[in-house]
Amino acid sequence: MIITTTSTLEGRPVRDYLGLVGGEVIVGANIIKDVFASVSDFFGGRSGAYESSIQEARAQAMQEMEASARRLGADAILAVDFDYEVIGKSGSMLMVCVCGTAVKL
Repeated sequence: MIITTTSTLEGRPVRDYLGLVGGEVIVGANIIKDVFASVSDFFGGRSGAYESSIQEARAQAMQEMEASARRLGADAILAVDFDYEVIGKSGSMLMVCVCGTAVKL
């Protein structure tokens, strides 16, 4: 499955637009990650624990989106867009959404 943020694929015309597809994942921040992140914030640098969580959430959301596209018989997903939101009381959760247009090439 071809997945791209562009709205076209050079040399690969779209035969049919099958519809919007997406995936959403919500992850919670746990106390261990919060402690390590606060240490990183204090001393400077990146928080590997949070970065890893975001990468995993993004991968899961993309897997959901791809599965939806496959159910529609798509060959590709075009115009993919990612959105990240902090939600919950005191920003304790992160929502990762990805969506795109499922197409038949």
